[in-house]
Amino acid sequence: MDHLLTLLRAAAEDTRLRVLALAAREDLTVSDYVHVLGQSQPRVSRHLKLLVEAGLLERFREAQFTRFRLVTSGDDAALVREFVRRLDPKHPRLATDRARLDALQQRRQTAAARFFRDNAQRWDELRALHVADREIERALVHHLPLGARRLLDIGTGTGRLLEVLAPKVEQAIGVDQSREMLALARANLARAGIENADIRQGDMYALPFEAGSFDVVTIHHVLHYADDPSAALSEAARVVKPGGTVLVVDFAPHDLVELKREHAHVHLGFADNQVQGWLKTAGLTPLEPIHFPGRRLMTGIWRGERAVPQRAPARPVAVQGVS
Repeated sequence: MDHLLTLLRAAAEDTRLRVLALAAREDLTVSDYVHVLGQSQPRVSRHLKLLVEAGLLERFREAQFTRFRLVTSGDDAALVREFVRRLDPKHPRLATDRARLDALQQRRQTAAARFFRDNAQRWDELRALHVADREIERALVHHLPLGARRLLDIGTGTGRLLEVLAPKVEQAIGVDQSREMLALARANLARAGIENADIRQGDMYALPFEAGSFDVVTIHHVLHYADDPSAALSEAARVVKPGGTVLVVDFAPHDLVELKREHAHVHLGFADNQVQGWLKTAGLTPLEPIHFPGRRLMTGIWRGERAVPQRAPARPVAVQGVS
């Protein structure tokens, strides 16, 4: 009862309910809340601190920023979302907050789109060389583990893979090092109405998650940029649960050396035995690879499964005879 009273007291205040409504839409920083709520930084920080201490919000780091989101697990997560569900979206203060957040998102989306547009020609040229993205996306959906609940997309870029796969799981998280890509991914997911996906800044060699956190991890056209693909796959394998799967999409070996110069590729594709060896070294069981021929580039999907530990058989209990 005491815990419930703490939650109710923390939520029972005008500004803090507005904060919860905003947090349900996007992971925001203190400065974001200051801008949208029109309140001072100390006052906003105080409200956020109370909500975190009560267990309604949780904070996480993204580079030099701290972001806040609704608590994601346990009974408190269901309760806080019920609070938000019961708020009237037509209430004047909530409607104003939403309009200000939309305007803020639009400015960021415009800046991110400008970054993407500046590089779009290079990416369009590359896409013309390999199989259509939608064919790969259909294959990834098909090979998601049955009953997968949590998904991690490493090097999520524009968030396209999250748009495709998030509806198939309970929660999806995308990580990327580029702040421009993170902003674009957030905008794309918001526009697509994807509500069960989070975007975070992260390093693929040091993922900010505990071991065994995800049922499936995807690495889509990322390894050819990696200085150490084996280390990246080992880190991906670390966060996969027993019974979970790592899905790797990348190019088979090719001779297009201009991709190193014009697209910053570090590797000119990967052989099946190379990727399968890395998966095995990472503690996964490699499965049969899948190949998709393109105009000049062949794309592969390599899969590795984390084995489920076998339970030791019960030892027989000796029964003494009756004299």
